Formats: sequence, C-alpha cells, structure tokens
Amino acid sequence: MEIASGPWDTSQVNTFLDETVIPIRIASAGRTSPLVQSLWFLYADDSLWCCTQADAVLTRRLTSDPRCGFEVSGDLPPYRGVRGTAKAEILPDRAADVLPRLIERYLGDSPSPLAAWLLSRLDREVAIRLHSLRVTSFDFTTRMS
Repeated sequence: MEIASGPWDTSQVNTFLDETVIPIRIASAGRTSPLVQSLWFLYADDSLWCCTQADAVLTRRLTSDPRCGFEVSGDLPPYRGVRGTAKAEILPDRAADVLPRLIERYLGDSPSPLAAWLLSRLDREVAIRLHSLRVTSFDFTTRMS
C-alpha cells in the first residue's frame, strides 16, 4: 500500500480497513461513463477483497480495464475514511473462500435467509481483489467535535 496523503499512517489505514464494516464504493471505467458500485469488502494481504456475480457490469468493466477508484467512509459525522486507486483482479476460484468471510463479517455467524441465498449463488460468484492500493486518508473528527 502506498500512502498518497492524509493524516493517517499505514498502521492507522490498516486498522480502519480491518475494523470498518460498511460497504466499499468502487468506481470503474466504461466506454461512455464511470460507474460507482457498493460492495461488501474485507481487507487482507494488503488487498481489498469483494465478491459479485460473474456476469455483473462491474465484473465486465474491471476485466476490460482493471484500473479503479474506491472509497470506504461512513455517511455520518465525523467524516473519516480512505479513498484511492487500485488495480482489480477477477478471481473466480477465490469466491468460495471470500464470500463466506464477507457474509460472516457483515451478517455474523448465525444462519440467515440472506446468507443462505448468497451462498446458493456461489457457483456464479467471482472474487475481486483490489491491489496496488494508493490511498488518501481523511479524518474530520477534530474539526467536527
């Protein structure tokens, strides 16, 4: 991970990404316009990991052009988070590992209809690995206190 700017060092960015359980927003390029999409994520091995369907627009766009932008930040004050750029890699054979971890991170370990439905579609899921992260952090906690 490369820190481009902001108040946080690598350790603080890592902690934020490990502990924050909100969707990541990923911006991908298209022929006529960009697309911003929200997905569940987890941070592991210096990469951001997500899952989506193999035939999703985001999958097609990232396959065509792996450059993307991203942001992880909450909607409530005090505003703080990270944003940056990355390279995306589509890894179909990693979905069986990543999707259950995402479900546990966002839904917990209790069985639920949503978890069962998501897992029932596992054969059509792909993992997305965002790597070569270039990150800017922002934290308006003191300014908004």
